[in-house]
Amino acid sequence: MFISVDCVKRLKIILVSQNIYIQNGVLAIFSKIREKLWFLKSMRVHSLFALFLIGILPILFFSWEILNTYNSTALEQKKTDMQNQGNSLSNRLLTTGYMTDSTISEVNTELIRIASLYEGRILIIDSNLNVLKDTYGIEDGNFLISEEVIKCLKGTNSVSHNTTNNYIEMTIPITYNINNTNNTNAGSREIMGVIVMNFSTKNIYTISTILNKKTSVLMLTTAILVFVYAFFYSGVFTKPFINLRKAIGHLTEGYMDDEVTVDGFHEVKLISGSLNQMLTRIKNLERSRQEFVSNVSHELKTPLTSVKVLADSLLMQEDAPSELYREFLVDIADEIERENKIINDLLSLVKLDKTASEMNITSIKINDLVESVLKRLRPIAKKSNIELIYESFRPVMAEADEVKLSLALSNLIENAIKYNVEDGWVRVSLNADHKYFYVKVSDSGIGIPEEAQDSIFDRFYRVDKARSRGTGGTGLGLSITKNVIHMHKGAIKVYSKEEEGTTFTVRIPINYIA
Repeated sequence: MFISVDCVKRLKIILVSQNIYIQNGVLAIFSKIREKLWFLKSMRVHSLFALFLIGILPILFFSWEILNTYNSTALEQKKTDMQNQGNSLSNRLLTTGYMTDSTISEVNTELIRIASLYEGRILIIDSNLNVLKDTYGIEDGNFLISEEVIKCLKGTNSVSHNTTNNYIEMTIPITYNINNTNNTNAGSREIMGVIVMNFSTKNIYTISTILNKKTSVLMLTTAILVFVYAFFYSGVFTKPFINLRKAIGHLTEGYMDDEVTVDGFHEVKLISGSLNQMLTRIKNLERSRQEFVSNVSHELKTPLTSVKVLADSLLMQEDAPSELYREFLVDIADEIERENKIINDLLSLVKLDKTASEMNITSIKINDLVESVLKRLRPIAKKSNIELIYESFRPVMAEADEVKLSLALSNLIENAIKYNVEDGWVRVSLNADHKYFYVKVSDSGIGIPEEAQDSIFDRFYRVDKARSRGTGGTGLGLSITKNVIHMHKGAIKVYSKEEEGTTFTVRIPINYIA
């Protein structure tokens, strides 16, 4: 039969599709199982099991250890008692001459009493393997050929524990000391026979069984109590988090003015406090956003309004002189320039926000950068007779974005020039240590009120709005400067007193931190 290549390809496609379908089906089943077992990831379930295990495992361990200790101790005690009884019987048998006359009633009675006491059996065997006495009366007068008995006659005692039939079997030699002729030292020991003791351990296992039952009941009761305690405690443990989730849900519904108050553990209160701080920050950001939008609208609208007023004034005057036209056109050009400056600053801010991660980092000489900025601003300072002073303490090489850093330093120094007094001064200093470089810009200007110093980096904020407009300020320069410095992982601080001047200190890492 001939199968075409197209058929083979189609068959492969069908098989691959079926495999993909099966895999997707399996994944869907596992996904549904995970959805149904969501509670296994619950904090309450985890804490419930943790508390339960912590409460029950030590009790299980100690119960098991106590029962094992009882069993081993009781068995060892039983063997010790049997050994002592056997040694005592060995002496008694020798002193009474029982090994040559097994009819001594007093010894036989003692043997039966001890056997009955331990619920067992005692056999007295002489060196010829002849059974002299069997407390059961079964083997009397017979020969007992046993591996343990033969070993004992050769001097090797044996103890065996039969856990199936619950008895202990022990062989104890009946030894006779042969003294030396001078009666000063003990001579050799002669084994006259063997005592075979077979005692029951049922009473030990009976007590152990009773203890096991009582322990099981105690364990079950304890497990129930621990589980109930763990169940309720896990509820108490997770309740603050549930309340916290409800409080956050309340905030997401739009009730932003309410504070999050959750009683419970100290850590939950800390989370609640942090959440309130974040909420306050969000409110401030929202208020700043609204103010920013309002300020942008106002700042953009003001020059346009002025242009419209000037244009309308010209249109209302049919025969206005050319000098008036020129004066109004100059004013219109100034307003257009002001509008253009506001738009450029806004674009700079948007560009900084948008490309915060796109830093063009190169190794540059900061000394040359500061000198180029000062060179560009000296004409502006000369107009107001402001003295520009530059102090460089050492050569500084650093990794930075030259364009952005130049913009930030220009804004700082230009502000120091604009908001200065007549015949004042601006001092710019550059210094560095092994980790940072520092640029300090000080002036002899009008200063900044203390209550305004926390707001000067906000967008469109002006300390003196009338003077700012007179100097062509938009209220965006310091905001741009702060953004640039933060993009370099640096910091900026301000110190100022009214009528005494202002000092801005910039600190930026020498090695750029990505």
